[in-house]
Amino acid sequence: MKPAQVDAYLRRIGVTHPAWPTADVLRELQLRHLLAVPFENLSIHLGEEIVLEEKPLLDKLVGARRGGFCYELNGAFGALLKALGFDVTLLAGRVYGEEERLGIPYDHLALRVRTVDGGDWLADVGFGAHSHYPLAFGERGEQTDPAGAFRVIVAGADPAGVRGSAGEFGDLEVVRDGRSQYRLETRPRVLGDFVAGAWWHSTSSASHFARSLVCSRVTEDGGRVTLSGRTLTVTDPDGGRTTAELVSDEEVLEAYRKRFGIVLERVPVVRRSGD
Repeated sequence: MKPAQVDAYLRRIGVTHPAWPTADVLRELQLRHLLAVPFENLSIHLGEEIVLEEKPLLDKLVGARRGGFCYELNGAFGALLKALGFDVTLLAGRVYGEEERLGIPYDHLALRVRTVDGGDWLADVGFGAHSHYPLAFGERGEQTDPAGAFRVIVAGADPAGVRGSAGEFGDLEVVRDGRSQYRLETRPRVLGDFVAGAWWHSTSSASHFARSLVCSRVTEDGGRVTLSGRTLTVTDPDGGRTTAELVSDEEVLEAYRKRFGIVLERVPVVRRSGD
């Protein structure tokens, strides 16, 4: 990533250029990213190609001021962190869905980040509602975050327990408030490994991304705002929520612009299976 691209990315998320790649800097970068860059799957329903390469990702997230889903968000964020001097490894995960079933291989992309002050962190700006700050990668006890109580434990262990070691390439479970969110491999991956997963989520009728619309981000007060189709939901930090149904296309486009900074020419519509 060129220096001008790094500067533009940092302006996008409202952060000045850090002096050193420390744990405190990583915490600020993750939170500011979650506040500024929405988790969204609009490209799938606007007929836009999703390209998992650095330049197209930067063009979309920084140039067009859009968001994306995990492959795009963590792919771009990982590139920014590397450019800032962090040691970054891409990791593949499988997300728990209905009936606690694991999703497809390469279902999720997360980041393992090492800092110059000795920290080893799980950073993730691409899972929607998740931790606001990076999680300590090697800590097996509870980690308190504004978004809930998290654990990073050995796969198969009791989500409330602390035992075992992942080993060199063992799997881990990321747990939020007692429920497993995703199973994470610790083997290093490259961005191209996730192309098939992105294609599946963009095209398969079995993928919730292909069946629904979502645009969501963390709000300044620690809550969340989400536009799902025409339903706008604002959740406060204590869990209270208000919803509103947007009737006209103009209301929907205004919500995208005002709430997420996304300017669209038309309202995205969920494609029917097979379209």
